[in-house]
Order: sequence, then structure tokens, then C-alpha cells
Amino acid sequence: MAKFSLVAMGGTFDIIHKGHLALLQGAFSVSDNVIIGLTSDELAKKKGKKLNHDYLQRLETLKQTIERKFLGKSYTISKLDNDFGPAVIEGNVQALVVSDETAHQGDVLNRLRAQRELPPVQTIVVPMVLAQDGKRISTTRIRNSEIDAQGNLIQS
Repeated sequence: MAKFSLVAMGGTFDIIHKGHLALLQGAFSVSDNVIIGLTSDELAKKKGKKLNHDYLQRLETLKQTIERKFLGKSYTISKLDNDFGPAVIEGNVQALVVSDETAHQGDVLNRLRAQRELPPVQTIVVPMVLAQDGKRISTTRIRNSEIDAQGNLIQS
């Protein structure tokens, strides 16, 4: 039986890599129902992110990845135009799944939920996945041809 009935997580998922899969695994391991916030193109640009794929492409790739890697899991993908999306207003959300890098977001989310008189969520921190060189796997590093999506170094 799952620990939580509903958890939330979010990301840009521009180039899906081993770190994203660990985050998804973390979410699906603690709940049978996951809300995944997918960053809108507008929010990504506002945060200074350079995208290889637009929202619809990222949405389709994310759906395909979940259907392939997490067969039969229940999830909803929600477009994120701000940092939290439905996690702020959805009273049934019990936990926020984050990486080490974004662990502080749980505190921010709980302050926003308190303003709406919603119960706090628990923050589940999934450790960052490291590449072959001991540095974290990131879309930026993949885009820069330093590593592949599995974290293997690319020889230049």
C-alpha cells in the first residue's frame, strides 16, 4: 500500500534523463497517484531556461516515458505557469517530491498552503543522480554534450 494517496512534483523535462527518472520513481514509489507539474514555455523562459522542445513536445515525451517506464501508474500532468501549480490549491496533496537542489520548495509551498488554510505537505527529497564524473546529471550538461542522458561522459 502506498504511503500517500496523492503527491505532487514538477519539472521542465526538456531532455528526459536519469535524474528525471529517479524523481519520477521517487514519486511513484510513495504514491499510486501523482500530479506532475510540467513547466510552461513562458515560465521556462522567465526562469532563463533554454528549451530544445516546446511544451507540447515535452508533454508527449513525458507521457510516453511514464507509460513505458511506469506501466499502469496513475498520474495527471498539469501545465505549470508558476512554481507550484495545483500543489498549492489541491487540498488532497500530501507530499511534494523534489530533488536535493529544490528541497527548499517544500517550505515555500507549505507557507502558500497555510495562507489558503490547507494542511502542510511532507517534502520527499530524492537525491541528485550523478554522472560518471561525480557531477550531477542535468539537461544543460546533456545539451552541452558533456554527458548523455544516462550520465556517461561524452568524449570530444
